[in-house]
Amino acid sequence: MSERIPITRSGFRKLEQELQRLKTVERPRNVQEIAEARSHGDISENAEFHAAKERQGHLEARIAQVEDRLARAQVIERGDSPPDAVRFGTTVVLEDTASGEKVAYTLVGEDESDASAGRISVTSPVARALLGKGAGDEVRVQVPKGTREFEVLEIRYD
Repeated sequence: MSERIPITRSGFRKLEQELQRLKTVERPRNVQEIAEARSHGDISENAEFHAAKERQGHLEARIAQVEDRLARAQVIERGDSPPDAVRFGTTVVLEDTASGEKVAYTLVGEDESDASAGRISVTSPVARALLGKGAGDEVRVQVPKGTREFEVLEIRYD
């Protein structure tokens, strides 16, 4: 069987909504585009037709990908008590020991990650280095710019 994919409840809902939109809005729109382009006559040199067919291929591939992700999704629920260690779904506040800069990251599934919003994939190097660490622990992380050291200041659920 395929590997399970960890995801938050909200991430799962977003994928379901995307699949619904793709099937009920985007796919019918694309079918209409193809029909309209076909009505213009000879399809062998019809750029609109070829563009619509290409879009159909991308659309069907994305639908298949989202369906696969949903089928393999393992929704991870957060605990009721405050977290004592960094794990999936927690938000961790870090301080860069060299610069004193503070950053906060929430560990989420790959489909939910958005580094600019502070949501990093649990499979990223930073997240893997943080897993299991507690408040007060120091962590060394290998990043593209070299090695950075952080102190874990706080762990919480948002």
